[in-house]
Parts: sequence; structure tokens; C-alpha cells
Amino acid sequence: MQLRYRALVLTLAAGTAVSGLVGTGSAAAREAQGATPVEWSTCAADVLAEIPEAQRTKVSCANHPVPLDHRRPGGPKITLALMKRPADDQANKVGSLFLNPGGPGGAGLIYSAYGSSFFQPGVMERFDLIGFDPRGVGRSSPLRCFETLEEAEEVFGRMSAIPLTRTQIRDTMVATEDYTDACARTAGPLLDHMSTEAVVRDLDLLRQGVGDRQLNFVGFSYGTLIGATYANMFPSKSRALVLDGNVDPALRTTNGAEYDRQRAQGFELALDAFLKRCDADGDRCAYSDGNPRAKFDEVRDHLRTRSITLPSGQVVTYDGYVGRVAGDLYAPTRFKALAAWLQAVYAVLHPEAAPFSAQAQVDELPPLANRRGLADVRPLPTADTPYEFDDSYYGVNCSDKPFLRIPQLYPAVAAAWERESPTFGRSQATSDLLTCATWPVPRPDRYAGPWGKRTPNPVVVVGNYYDPATQYKFSQRMARQLGNARLLSVDAFGHCILGDSAGVDTLVTDYLVNLKAPANGQVFQPNAQPF
Repeated sequence: MQLRYRALVLTLAAGTAVSGLVGTGSAAAREAQGATPVEWSTCAADVLAEIPEAQRTKVSCANHPVPLDHRRPGGPKITLALMKRPADDQANKVGSLFLNPGGPGGAGLIYSAYGSSFFQPGVMERFDLIGFDPRGVGRSSPLRCFETLEEAEEVFGRMSAIPLTRTQIRDTMVATEDYTDACARTAGPLLDHMSTEAVVRDLDLLRQGVGDRQLNFVGFSYGTLIGATYANMFPSKSRALVLDGNVDPALRTTNGAEYDRQRAQGFELALDAFLKRCDADGDRCAYSDGNPRAKFDEVRDHLRTRSITLPSGQVVTYDGYVGRVAGDLYAPTRFKALAAWLQAVYAVLHPEAAPFSAQAQVDELPPLANRRGLADVRPLPTADTPYEFDDSYYGVNCSDKPFLRIPQLYPAVAAAWERESPTFGRSQATSDLLTCATWPVPRPDRYAGPWGKRTPNPVVVVGNYYDPATQYKFSQRMARQLGNARLLSVDAFGHCILGDSAGVDTLVTDYLVNLKAPANGQVFQPNAQPF
């Protein structure tokens, strides 16, 4: 698949996990000896350019060393990139609050500068917000499977985002093995140490490095697995953990295929809810005329064999259609534009339908799936263009999620998943299940439970009813599996909710600042409805 589309596909993924021995004695010994303090300094100019101007004089940055292999703490080191946005009220500071945006592979370095997007002023006043790129990600010793962009394009250019024909399936399977072979040749020793367990051990060293006795953490999407893993590896070191848009940790770390199959079902549930809401909201939704479900399915099935050209000249393909819809389901703020675009595509097949919308004309390009992500603009490759992106998504997922190492199963599995999840089943099967079957780390160290260790304070778990990427029942399972948790639910669309539901935000602020755990089972509304 093309690099630009591949970036979109990778952002659609949420979650991963870990297994291995959890030695609290060695962690206690390191802490008793004193962890290396984090040394803060001025952020690099290219980092500052990515954050709001008003925040540039507030933040500081660090590159902090951690062991490549935590079983060999005295061995080779890698560096982690961090950014701190200091608490507004330093005299009454509670401590540090670490943030992770998900992925896996989400670069969280600059998230601290965007704290007001997620948190009420009470959090900003009382915590130093710390964003970081996890190991192998972004500016933290990136995991790279290629040396040049040309090498990457040669492999990815032979893949189909959603292979349908026998030729596409064959070519994608061959190219995927070429990709994992390239990772084995190029990625180096970091490839063996990309599990969430390693990330959590890094996080505990960062906690010590900033001088906090216990961890405060907010994780989104895959970041909820980091939080859940920390709560079980280091329960006594956990102060306040908020997990928003949750994975199912037990399923994810025991059966990667079944987890991804249920992820496809989650996207289908969110799509169906979107189409029903559109129908119910009538003229507020540009796609409401007629039967939105039937219209959507007709276009999708048409695109399996023939593309559709819009009046603007944009060519809509099957994978582009599915990719656009999947991405927009993450962000209810895009629902109006999505509806207008869907109507424009439908109107090509049915000229008697509502005319092409002006809104759709200016909004044809698919967004990044992460509503707060940064645009991924990549230059055309040449023989000398360095490959400056990372392959951490598969580095983490193929370490954490167990799959049968039989790539020949892919065609049958993809067909079966497509029958039960007609829009998203095949695309889900094409990602981890196929790549991880030949990933060159067959027996990684990883944490796969237990998940029921009791933390001193309840973990706050937040889930949306119509979250596409981490369906609501995953949040229910997360709350049940953790040894001490409270579930807050939101009758909302979209992936993750902090910053977009005042009721939840108020309770989260009181929890983080005052350790007042919310009552379990409360249900809230979002600040705004999609139509």
C-alpha cells in the first residue's frame, strides 16, 4: 500500500500488550539506588515549531537514557524524548502527569503543550504535563525497517490497502514478507525490545527520573494498555490512572486474531449508529434522503469492481471509501462533511439524487484517524531520500498480540471476517494478522497478565457507546479485569472523549487533583452532537 495511506491505516489501530516476569525486587533496588534524574533544557527549534506559539516559552525538553533491554540495566541504552509543560501553580503542584496518545506508534512528545484540549484548568494548575515518544517512536530511538524512502516505496507499492482480487492478495502477501524481511535486516536490536512491557518499564524509570513517588497517567486508545499494564506491574506505584477509549487487555494479549475480529465488529457498530443517526436527524444530515444504510451498501459493493469519479475529478476507490469512512468515524466533528461526501458519491450513481454538495467539494481528502493527529506529508522518494519514519506500530503489536505464524491462513480469514463485517472485516484482517505471521521476533518478552492487581486508588475507565476503534464493551471488560476500577460511560460517537464531555472532565479533574474517585456506572452526554 502507498506510504500515505499506510499512515492512515496505522493510526486506525488501537492497543497492544505484554508478558514476562514482573520482578518488583529489581525495580525496588533501582529506585533505592536512585534513578537518573531527567535533565530538562530548551526544546529544539523543530519541536517548538509544532506547538502553539503561546506554549513555546513554557515548555522544556529532555532526551533521557533507558536500557535497551531492561533485563540488562547496565547494557546498551536508548534515549526517550520528553516535553514538560509546567503546572501553573507550582507552589501547590501535585506532581507530574504523563500522557500517551495511543497508536501504538503515536508520538506523544508535544501532547503536553495541548493539555487544554483535554483537561480543565484545575489539572493544568496542579500538574506538570509530560508528553513523551515511547521507545521506537518519533524522536525516541525510532525503529526503522528501511534506510531509504525508495526502498520502502518499492515494498509498500506492491501492497493493496484492502486486497480483493487473487492478484492483489498474492502480491500483498509476498510484499508483506518482504517488509518483515527488511525489518529483520535493518531494524537492529531494538526490534527485540518493543513490547508494552518495555514501554511500561521505561515509564517507571521516567516517573523516578522526575522525582514522583507514584505515577499519574492518562492514556488514550492503545495508551490504555500502557496504563493497565503499569497498574499490574507496579500497583503500589500507581497514584491516579485515567484510561480513555479502552482496549480489552486480556483478549488482546491472548488472541490477537479474535481481538482484531472484534475490532472490525466495533467499526461496523459505529457505522451503523452513524447511518441511523443520520436518518433520524433528517435534513441536518446531507445523506438522510432515502435509506442511508441501503445507499451506503450499494456504493460499497459497486466500488469492489469499479471506481467512481466525482464531478471534481476525484476518483473514489474501494479502499479510499472504506478508509475515509473509518477515519471520519473517529471524529464526530467530521460527520457533517462525511455525510455530504457520501451523498456526493451516491449521486454519481443516481443523478436524480440531491446535487453535489459544496461542502463535499472542499472536503474530499480523508483525514487522519486520530482527531488530534498531525498531517503526514511525505516527499516523493528518490534513491537518496532517507527513510525518516518509524515502524513502531508493528514493532509493538507483533510483540504483544499473539497470532498463528501461518500467513497462508490470511485469504480464508479475510473472507470470513468480511462476511460478518462487510465494510471493515477485510481491512482489519489485512493489518496485524498478515504482518505478524512473519514478524522476525517469534517469541518476544511481553506481559500478558494477571490484570487484577489492586491499585491503592481506583483506575478511572472511560468509554464511548459508539467508539469505532475500541468498542464500548472493551471498556466494560477493562473495568471488570482491573482489580480496582470505576467505569464512566458516554452516550457519544468517536474515539476517546476527554475534553469533549464536561461531566466526565469535571469528575476526572477531581480524581486527578484530589483523588476523589467517581461513582461507578455513571453515564454522560458529549458537549456537542454530530448533526
